[in-house]
Amino acid sequence: MKKLHSASIGAAPLAAICAIRRIASASPLLWPLAMLLYVPAVSRLAIVIGNLGARARARATIALTRFRTGEIQRRDAVVVAKASPSFWRLQAGIAGSFALVAAGLMATTIPLVYAQAQPVSANGSTGNQTSSVGAQNSAPPVNVSVTSQAAHKYETNPILSLPAILARQWTPGREDLAGDYFPLIEDNQEHKLSLKETIYLALENNPGLESVSLDPVAATESVKASNAVFDPQLSSQIDSEKESTPVSSPFQNPGSVAIAEKFYDWNFGMSKVLSGSNGTLGVTFNNDRQLTNTAFSPVNPVYTPTMVMSLSQPLLQNFGWQFATINVRLAESAQRSSQWNYASSVNDFVQRIGNDYWGVVMAEQNLQVADSALKFNADLVRVNGNNVRLGMMAAVNLTEALSAEATARANVSAARAGLEIARTTLRQDVALNNAGAMLAAEIEPLQQPDTQFGPLETDDVAFKSMLEDSPALAGLREAIRSALIQVKYAENQTLPTLNLGVQFGITSEAGNSKCTPSGISIPAYANCFDPNGPPSGGKPNAAELPFGGDYGTALNNLFDFKFYDYAAVLGFSMPLDNAAAKAALAQAHVAYDQSRMQYRQALYQAVLLVKSALANLRAYQEQVESTREASVYAAQSLHDTQAQFRVGTATTNTLLQYQSNLVTAQGNEVQADVGLENARLALWHAEGTLLGQFNIEFQVQNPRQSPWYSRF
Repeated sequence: MKKLHSASIGAAPLAAICAIRRIASASPLLWPLAMLLYVPAVSRLAIVIGNLGARARARATIALTRFRTGEIQRRDAVVVAKASPSFWRLQAGIAGSFALVAAGLMATTIPLVYAQAQPVSANGSTGNQTSSVGAQNSAPPVNVSVTSQAAHKYETNPILSLPAILARQWTPGREDLAGDYFPLIEDNQEHKLSLKETIYLALENNPGLESVSLDPVAATESVKASNAVFDPQLSSQIDSEKESTPVSSPFQNPGSVAIAEKFYDWNFGMSKVLSGSNGTLGVTFNNDRQLTNTAFSPVNPVYTPTMVMSLSQPLLQNFGWQFATINVRLAESAQRSSQWNYASSVNDFVQRIGNDYWGVVMAEQNLQVADSALKFNADLVRVNGNNVRLGMMAAVNLTEALSAEATARANVSAARAGLEIARTTLRQDVALNNAGAMLAAEIEPLQQPDTQFGPLETDDVAFKSMLEDSPALAGLREAIRSALIQVKYAENQTLPTLNLGVQFGITSEAGNSKCTPSGISIPAYANCFDPNGPPSGGKPNAAELPFGGDYGTALNNLFDFKFYDYAAVLGFSMPLDNAAAKAALAQAHVAYDQSRMQYRQALYQAVLLVKSALANLRAYQEQVESTREASVYAAQSLHDTQAQFRVGTATTNTLLQYQSNLVTAQGNEVQADVGLENARLALWHAEGTLLGQFNIEFQVQNPRQSPWYSRF
């Protein structure tokens, strides 16, 4: 498998150009030589740039990661991140075309630059130089916080999305899962990265962690769902109905054998739960139009609009200060808990990546120790074989050497397998998979264990950091707050139900009002003349209701408040023993005490982890020094024994014993060096400061939602 080292592709031509510039800067007399060297250097650089096109995507990802860790500047990161194969090929063409032009410019610019070089300051630096350390420290951190807007991409507007929804509803086979397709089995690219770069790439690419990050997003939607109870409910109904019934008496509808009636209704209503009092306010507006063929209907057709306003207000149960929004506060608390759980998962994940990283380093160093032991034993077999053939040594010495060589080969095979497993674990956890392969790109650790250490922090400082920064403890504290809200809700549910209901309605009527006689006598309230009525000499002999007009007249008369109704109801109910509410309250108290005890237990365990991590870190610091000394002494002892073996004063068994001691000492040294790094990670993880150590920011976002309808 061919390994590509992206960090060293352009090192040679760049170093050559820098050397040429130093030559030209040394003296104006050397610039012709620099010009001759400058042409092939620029041409070589153009070829290198052109060959980078196929790997532009992976380089862009690495560049963005190194920008975050402070390895490169913002300008360089943006340039590399925007690169594409066509962009790199264009750069190659431009660089090749202007190579000779650059060589020509070399002849004029180098002396000019040399002549106009800025004066060097007292500390040896020029006036416009900036510190690379400061630039790295100013690099922005990686923020893993889940913003409140993260759920927007999952939200849709049902009205605007109606065509797409209908298309999906009527498309068959949408439940069939697509098969997994990988164009490659293995991404054979290798990237040399520092631990911080590796962690940043893992945070960006690991699908498992991304899945956990969606929990706060889903919890955000729960907050919106809790606020939805205050969303005004709009209702409407439009209907048309006709009834035709036979008459059962000749006096019901003279001249017809049926009574026909038609009804038209268009009704509207709106109701809303009040966020301040938890009452329900409702308004309904009903409109009826009735048409009949009976002669006994004084107004036909008739319009009857009605408007009713109502309020149902609890006074004991489900009532209290901000009680209407208690479910919203519960959802917000649950959302904050999900954020802390996600932060705890990130804390665990960063430690896991760190352990994977140093696991690869330890496996590589163990393989080096095993290879060194195998070479030693193979050389011993060669020497002893020659001595046995010459009769200078007994055959048992060769047998001992062969046995040791076979054991060393087995150790090398085991070390290689361990290295392969460690590399695969790291690459799959980082999941840098730009090629879409089953095996992600390989990560080659660029760092070695840092065996330098300063004074350890005290227990008080570590415990204080744990209380302030541990995401696991913060999540449990939020769980206690949620349990306390549940107790408040359960206490309210033990109160009797006392509801006040009030209603006020107004109505009106208009239509084609008829002049209707009332028999053979003239009524005292007669106000119209009907030729078919009792004889009256042209004077009023019938009655007409004062509701003449159309639908508009009915609406105008609606707010005269001539026809109205009102009602007030006070309802009370309560179970005699109230067992269900009291049991729920007791369970809420139990859950609250459980959450407090769980927090206390988690606190004790966190203290144990911090204390153990401090002890392990202190022990590994001592082991680093001790194992280094042991390796030095074991190597010296083996060297002395080899000298004795060469003159015949030491046996093969003795030599193999000292060589085994050296292998053991070197293995212990490797384990101590890597163990020191893992102990640091364990302490930072237990304290909750691990994310801050790698410049990873996390802040709990306020899940409070304030839609317009939840404010009243």
